[in-house]
Amino acid sequence: MADLYQRSIEIILQNQAPSGAYIACPNMPDYAYCWFRDGAFIAHAMDLVGEHESARRFFQWGAGVVNSRAAVVERALQKAARGEALQDGDFLHTRYTLQGEEGGDDGWPNFQLDGLGTWLWAMGEHLQVTGQGAAPAEWCDAARLAARYLAGLWRLPNYDLWEEFGDRVHPYTLAAIYGGLRAHEKISGEASFAPVAARIQEFVLNEAVCDGVFVKYLDSGLAEARRLAFASKMVDASLLGLAVPYGLAPPQDKRVQATAARIEADLRHNGGGVHRYAEDTYYGGGEWLLLAAWLGWYYCSLGHKARARALLAWVTAQADEHGNLPEQTVDCLIAPEYYERWLQTRGPVAKPLLWSHAMWLVLERAIGD
Repeated sequence: MADLYQRSIEIILQNQAPSGAYIACPNMPDYAYCWFRDGAFIAHAMDLVGEHESARRFFQWGAGVVNSRAAVVERALQKAARGEALQDGDFLHTRYTLQGEEGGDDGWPNFQLDGLGTWLWAMGEHLQVTGQGAAPAEWCDAARLAARYLAGLWRLPNYDLWEEFGDRVHPYTLAAIYGGLRAHEKISGEASFAPVAARIQEFVLNEAVCDGVFVKYLDSGLAEARRLAFASKMVDASLLGLAVPYGLAPPQDKRVQATAARIEADLRHNGGGVHRYAEDTYYGGGEWLLLAAWLGWYYCSLGHKARARALLAWVTAQADEHGNLPEQTVDCLIAPEYYERWLQTRGPVAKPLLWSHAMWLVLERAIGD
């Protein structure tokens, strides 16, 4: 375990560009970019292991990306306020080159809001962990732009963190936005977005629960929130994020605990890793390492260290002889008939995935042994 600890830090640092951006995976062309989502969790892991300069450089990169697109933010907010549909050039993209340019004109599902929320959350954690106090002016400018963007667009359907179901509203995404808006106060000292965060929290807790369990996604049409039909009663492992780390609901909340129990029952088999959701077909729907670590992180928040250690041990066992962790394993697939199709289209499963290494570090630090 000590070896994987050092190796994970080494892999992340080796794959951080001079710009400060973290490449998602150096060995898969589609992942040769930096996502705000992945990068924020990676930067948080770097903060937890004392590599604060690495995290600082990522937040600096992100601030530059956001500030350089202030006109895009303003256009998006104006169109949304008028009730106009946003086109591809009207919103911030989800992945960028390591130099901070948009990630290509290839039809990628770019309208995703959770990444910026996670970036704000992680920036707030960075300032707290480092004791830095006030953020640099450039960070504050970018944080306010991002917070305004999220506060103005949170009602709109957009792609989830798996980059799917773009015509739906996702409780995980709303939780990430909530966490980001609450973190803005740590960054700027202003509580101006607290009322929006409170509305988001109220909506999720009142509308995104069915039979006591949080749902994967909802139908669009938030203007008629009380009449929303549940589009899916499936559980998604990312729903752990509502409690850890975004704090939309406490880990002890009965709905959170029921959701975690459903994740265990529906998405984890024989004490192994964790699937994304029950109908996943991406690379056949394997067990994701970062989700196993996330479940362990959640258990740590409840003091269930033995459960967390078992999940850490499973993730550790997936490392190859060079200490590289993949995105997912293919030993236990939900839809094995899809595996070959993805393999032919995109090549082998991403490895090393920096987000997997980051979540291993987060869990190792949470266990605290």
